[in-house]
Amino acid sequence: MAEHRKTENPSGPNTDGFPGFDPKSVDPYIVKDPEALAVNLARTVEQLGKAASAWLAPRESGRKTDMMADPVVDMVKTLSKVSEYWLSDPRRTLEAQTSLMGSFFSMWTRTLQKMSGEAVADPEEVPQDDKRFADADWVANPFFDFLRQSYFITSNWADRMVRDADGLDDHTRHKAAFYVRQISSALSPANFVTTNPQLYRETVASSGANLVKGMQMLAEDIAAGKGDLKLRQTDTSKFAVGENIAITPGKVIAQSDVCQVLQYDASTETVLKRPLLICPPWINKFYVLDLNPQKSFIKWAVDQGHTVFVISWVNPDERHANKDWESYAREGIGFALDTIQLATGEEDVNAIGYCVGGTLLAATLALQAKEGDKRIRSATLFTTQVDFTYAGDLKVFADEEQITQIEQRMKENGYLDGSKMAMAFNMLRASDLIWPYFVNNYLKGQEPSAFDLLYWNSDSTRMPAANHSFYLRNCYLENNLTKGKMVLAGKKISLGDVKIPIYNLATKEDHIAPAKSVFVGSQFFGGDVTYVMAGSGHIAGVVNPPDKHKYQFWTGGPAKGDFEDWVETATETPGSWWPHWHAWIEALDSERVPARKTGGTLNTLEEAPGSYVRARA
Repeated sequence: MAEHRKTENPSGPNTDGFPGFDPKSVDPYIVKDPEALAVNLARTVEQLGKAASAWLAPRESGRKTDMMADPVVDMVKTLSKVSEYWLSDPRRTLEAQTSLMGSFFSMWTRTLQKMSGEAVADPEEVPQDDKRFADADWVANPFFDFLRQSYFITSNWADRMVRDADGLDDHTRHKAAFYVRQISSALSPANFVTTNPQLYRETVASSGANLVKGMQMLAEDIAAGKGDLKLRQTDTSKFAVGENIAITPGKVIAQSDVCQVLQYDASTETVLKRPLLICPPWINKFYVLDLNPQKSFIKWAVDQGHTVFVISWVNPDERHANKDWESYAREGIGFALDTIQLATGEEDVNAIGYCVGGTLLAATLALQAKEGDKRIRSATLFTTQVDFTYAGDLKVFADEEQITQIEQRMKENGYLDGSKMAMAFNMLRASDLIWPYFVNNYLKGQEPSAFDLLYWNSDSTRMPAANHSFYLRNCYLENNLTKGKMVLAGKKISLGDVKIPIYNLATKEDHIAPAKSVFVGSQFFGGDVTYVMAGSGHIAGVVNPPDKHKYQFWTGGPAKGDFEDWVETATETPGSWWPHWHAWIEALDSERVPARKTGGTLNTLEEAPGSYVRARA
C-alpha cells in the first residue's frame, strides 16, 4: 500500500487526510465579494465570445476547413471496438461493471473511515507523486480527495478495459490505449476551476480576475493561430533568431530550392581534416542545436576543432509540393556535400543526422552506396529510427485510412501545416505539454515564462506534400527501409550496403524515437555500429553540454539480441555523451589542418543563421 504524503497545506493545519479536519480550512473557498465575481464572470464571457469569433471567422469566410472531424471519427470508431467486446456478452458487461463499482465501493469505505478519524492509505492504483495533484488539499479536503481517487480509479479501469479486450489487432489496441490516455488527460479534475483546489482558491481570491485574463489570452492565441488554438508555452517576445538565439558565428555559403548550407567560423588554430555535416530534421528547425552559446552543440563542435556545416531546410509553401525524399536527398544532402567540397577541397566528410534528418541520411547513404558515392566516411544518428516496428505512439496516426486523409488535406495547398505535426508531438505527452499550459494560461491567467527550448518548439515548420506522404508511407506504415523495399531514384535501397562506421545515439525516455526502436534499427546496417543510450528524452538527452554535468549515458557491446539484455549489461557513465562521441570521431581520423576560411573561395550569401530558418509557418 502506498504511504500517505505529508505536505504543507496553505489553507489549513491538516496535512494527512481527514483526521482532525479543520472546518476553517474551507474559508478560502467561500466567495467574499459576489458582486466583483459576477462582474468578472461577465467579462470572462465577453472574452470567451471574442475567442469564439476568432475561431469562427476563418471558417465562415471559407479560409479554413476543420480537420478535427477525421481524428474524432477515428477515435470513436476505435473505442467502439473495445466497447463491442465488453457489451456483446452480458457476463463480460457485468464483469466490467462489477470491477468499476467494486473500486468505487472500496473508495467510499476508505472515505468513511477517514471521516471517522482513521488514517487510511490510498491504494496502489492512486499514485502519490503525480504533479497535477501536488496541492495539499487534494488529500486533506474530503471533496477534492474524493475527486482525485475517483479520477485515478476510473482512468485505470478504462486502461484495463482496453488491455483486457480480446480480439483486437495490435494497431487497434495501440490506438485505443492512446485515445483513452488522451481522454483521461483531458478530463482530469486538475483541468477545471471548480474541481481543482488551487484554481478554486485563486478564482475566489481574485474574484474571477484570473478567468478574465485567461479568456483574453485564449482569444489572442486563437487569433494568432488564424482560427486554431496556438497554445503559448513560452514568452516568445523575449527571443529573436539570430539576435539572442542561434548566434554562433557563421555564413550561408550556398542555397538550393530546399535548403541553405551554413558554414560556421573556426575558433581553433587547427581543425580536423574531415569536415562535419549536420542534417537536422525538417519537421523542426536546426537551431535546437544552437539555442545559445551555453547549450549549443554546434558551437561546442566548432570549439573541438570541427569545421561544421549545417543544412537549414526551407520552410516550404505550395511551390514545394512535389519535393519528395529524393529531392531532399539530392538537393539537400547531396548539394551540401558538393558545397563542402567546393569550400574546403575535401571529399571525405563526417555526417550527423537528427531524428527524421537521420532517417533521410541513412536512406541517402544506402542510395549513395548503390551509386558508388563514398564521400560520407562516418555517420552519427541522433534519436533516429530506421526500423519502425517499435516506433511508439506516433504509429497511432499512421494507418492507411488516416494517411489517405492527410494526403487529401495536403492536396489543398501542397503542404502540411506545421501546427498539425506540433500538436501530434504534444499529444504524446499531453499531461506535460498541453494541459499544464492550458491550466496556467487560460484558467490561472498567467503568462508563461521565457524558455528558449519551448520557443524553438513553437517555431513550427510546414512539410511538402510529396515528402511527408513518402515518409509516412515508407517508414511508419510499411517500414520499407529495413525491409529493403524503399525506392529512391528508381533504385531499391538497402541499409546492408552501408558499410561505414555508425554512432547511433538513442535517449532513454524518448517518446518520438524510442530507445528500443533505435536499438533494433542498429542491426540492419552493414558495418560497425556503436549504440549509445543517453539519459533523458528526445531533446534534453541530445542537447546536454558537458559542463552541465547532467544525466548520463550507457555504452555496451554490439546492438544485437534483445534490447532489455543490452541495457542490463551496459556500462553507465555520468554526464554528457558529447566527449565520448568526439573521441569516437577522432579514433576514426584525427588528422588536423590549419583552420579554414569560412566559405573558402565561395561567395557568402548572408550571415548565419540565414533567412530560411527565419521564415515562420
